[in-house]
Formats: sequence, C-alpha cells, structure tokens
Amino acid sequence: MLTLRRRPEHLDAEGGLRRELYFFGLYRVLEASLLALLAFGPAAVLVGPVQYPVLVAATAMGYLAAAAVLMIWGRDSNSLRTPVIAGLLVDIVVAALATHGAPQVASGIALMLLFNVGAAALFLPLRLALAAAALAFVVILGQYLWSVAAGGDQRPLAEIFMFGTSYLALATLMNQLGGRMQASEALATQRGVEVANLAEVNELIIRRMRTGVLLVDADGHIRLANEAAQALLGDAGDGRRVLALCAPELARRLQQWRSDGASDNTPLRLGSEQDEVLPRFARLLANSELSLVFLDDTSLLSRRAETITLAALGRFSASLAHEIRNPLAAISYAAQLLEESNDISLADRRMLQIVRQQCVRMNGIVESVLGLARRERANPEHIEVVGLARRFIDEYVSAHPLDDDSLQISHQTPTQTALVDPRHLQQILTVLVSNARSYGRLPGQPARITLRVHHDDGIPSIDVLDRGPGIPDGAADRLFRPFYTTSEHGTGLGLYIARDLAKANEGDLDYIRTPGGSCFRIKLPGSRALLGQSMARG
Repeated sequence: MLTLRRRPEHLDAEGGLRRELYFFGLYRVLEASLLALLAFGPAAVLVGPVQYPVLVAATAMGYLAAAAVLMIWGRDSNSLRTPVIAGLLVDIVVAALATHGAPQVASGIALMLLFNVGAAALFLPLRLALAAAALAFVVILGQYLWSVAAGGDQRPLAEIFMFGTSYLALATLMNQLGGRMQASEALATQRGVEVANLAEVNELIIRRMRTGVLLVDADGHIRLANEAAQALLGDAGDGRRVLALCAPELARRLQQWRSDGASDNTPLRLGSEQDEVLPRFARLLANSELSLVFLDDTSLLSRRAETITLAALGRFSASLAHEIRNPLAAISYAAQLLEESNDISLADRRMLQIVRQQCVRMNGIVESVLGLARRERANPEHIEVVGLARRFIDEYVSAHPLDDDSLQISHQTPTQTALVDPRHLQQILTVLVSNARSYGRLPGQPARITLRVHHDDGIPSIDVLDRGPGIPDGAADRLFRPFYTTSEHGTGLGLYIARDLAKANEGDLDYIRTPGGSCFRIKLPGSRALLGQSMARG
C-alpha cells in the first residue's frame, strides 16, 4: 500500500522556531562578546572609563557562558517556551548589571535589550510577551531611578518611558508577526508535503501502467523507464541507458519523428522473445528536448479486443441458448413420452435413448454458454491457497461422493498466499477434478487425483494430477478451444471456461505433459499483483 508523507503541522512549525531560536542564541553570543570588548578591549577608550570594570567583566563572562548553555538547551529541550523565558530573564539581569557597571552606555544597552524583547515575543504567547516587556521596562526604570538618586544619570525621564513604550509595542508587533510566520510556514510545509505526495502518486501510476513509458533526452539516453517498458525491452534493456543499444529500430523511429514529425504506426518487436509493441511519441514540453515514448503491448490490445468480442459473442450466445432451450425441452419431453409407449421396438428404443442422451448433452452446452455469459467480474481476495484447497476437497466430496476414487492434497509449505476470486478458483477446480474423474483413470481402476500446491518460478500454483492414460499429442493443442471434446458426452466448454476464469483473475491454466497421467496447472497471481490489478481497473 502506498504510504503518503503526512507530517504534523506543529512539528514543521516547531522546526522553524528552533531554527529561529538558534539565530537568536547567536545574537546573544554577539551581545556577550560586545560586552566583553567593553570590559577588556579598546572599546572602553571610546565610551570612557567603566565605573565598575570587575562587575562588567564578570557579567560579560557569565553572559557568554549562559548564552552557550541556552543555545544547547534550546536545541535539546522538548519545550521552546522554557529556554526562551529563561534566556530573556538572563538578558534583563545582564542589562541591569551592565548598566550599573557602565552607566555611560545605559542607552545602548537598553536599545540592545529592545531586540531581545522583540525576538522573545516571536516564541511566547501575547500575555507572556507583554509581561516580559513590562519587566524589562521596570528594570531599566529602576536602574534609572537608582542612578538619579546617586546623582549619576543625567538622561531625561521621557527617554526611559520611550524605551518602555517601544518594548511593549515591539513585543505586540513581533508576537503577531510570529504567529503569522508560523501559520505561513506550516501552510508552506503542508503544501510541500501535498506536492511530494502527488509526485509520488504520479510516479507510482506511471510505474504501474500497463503501457510502457520511456523518457529519452536529445542524445538518446533513457532518463526514465517504468516497469512495463523494462519488461518490453527485456534482456536488451538490462544495464543499458542508450536507446540505440536497447532498441535500434525504436531509436530510428524516434529520430525520424523528431526530424519530420512523421510516425511509423506499424508494430515492432524489441527483442527476439518479446511481444510486438506499437510505439507512440510525444514531447514532454513544448520546447523541451525530452521526448516521451509510449509502448503499447499489442498482445494486451489483442486481448482487450478479444474480450470485447467474446463479451458480444457471449450476449449473442445467451440469446441463442434461450431460443434453443425451449424446443430442446420439447424434443426431450416427446422422446420421454415415446419411451413409455408399449408399441416401440427395441431398435426404436435405442434411437430414443440416443435422442435423450444428445438432448442432455445439448442442455449441458446451453447451461455452459449461459454460465459463460452471466459470469461476473473477478473480485480477487487475499487467500491462503492450502486452506482453500482443503475446503474445496471437503465441499466437493460432500456434493460428489467419490466411491472408490481418491482426492488428496500435497503442498511444500503450510502457508502460501495468492490473490484470486475464491469462487472462480473453486469453479476451475471443480471442472478439472470432474474431468479427472471422468477421463483420468485407467480401465477398471478408480481415479487417483492429487491437488499439489507449490510455487512455479515464484508464482503460486495448483496442479491437478491424475494417473490416467494421459492426453494424446494431437489433442493437447486443442484442449482449451471452445466446443472441443473427445467424448460423446462432453460439452467441450469446461476447460475453455476454466481457462477464461483463470485469465480473468490475472492467472492462467496450462496443460503440463507428465509421464503416467495428466497435469493441469493453475497459475495464480501473487500478493504483488494487488496494486497493479487495482491500478488497471481504475
């Protein structure tokens, strides 16, 4: 089953937030580095002597260490809110200590804190963001009042309130912006997942198409080939990516189509053991040098045409069978009445017996034709083959007493799975077992029938074996033709219907020559055919 990538939106948004938090941490490291330069570097000459150099130096070193810890914490933490709040508290405390240690740069530190408050608001709910902004305002206001009381700060009070207003306004703005960014990123991620899923579905459809698809560039290199195309190319396409090496005639036709737009619509054979294909060409885009080559398997087209023809023939045969049934019943009833007469000679009674036997045979043909016309479409199920074979034997024995005959099962492994309509498989087995009981016995001996469940080249198979005289070579090639029979009592439709049912389930029915009897092999589609058959139906 196809698995689509459905990543939850909150996980994608959280991944984007972690990335933003990482850059926020890098900015915090930059702030700590600037503070360290203020304490140790030549920047102190530009701003004047630091009032408390030891305090500023200790604050810078502690801030640098805290910034590194916060980056690691934000990367590994399950919740982003906690490291963001902790980091903002560290920023506010550092701003207060740095302003106290170097009052001459108080405005610059307050301005740097403005970015921290705004960045933190991206990650926090609005209430927490406003609370953090208010706390930052209270801290710088308290530091200002402390400095004024000590007689060291000459800034106007309006500047402090401007910073406070900026904190609150920026926190509100960034919080709203952060919400929209997260929603946009989640939507973009979801759209990306949908596009990736659509591309995956398209790729699967192309890969499972019955029509072969090749994507060939201007140099004749095969850029893409689906499973059907690889099967049609056969051994010629193994390990080769140049169309001229895989299929020279196909490459020639493609080049001709590219040159003058003319396409040769006659079928061609890509390999000595491959079916004929009908190539069609198209450009991938209007001005693209890439060309699409579609390879239609003519055998599939023939089977489709045959299916349509047989369906029409089946409807006609059903109508004809209904017309035959009524006079046939009248003939059979008249023969039965004549047999009850006492004036009929022995020779005439023999003639009447032949008439009744042929009426029974004709009625069997009519029933078979009606059954073929009414056959429903296959509804495959995932079945366990050995278990189904055992159930069939039990049901067959209860409906058809074996007397001296025997019907048994043999299997290689206890569990073998296939994909088939169980009703159709039981009909096929009924035809084969009934034929084996009628024709697969030696004169004067009971029938010995075995259902052997095994794998034939990886394909789940059921062999119906008998120990009879076998089938003559001349008759083996005509076994599955409609109305062909070697018995005067047979209808000639049993094996034809059985093979038709097998093919309707993407399987097959073959006669296998074996010494000392006959073998009819039912090839069943395995589990891997499920998706391909479902795609073909769609």
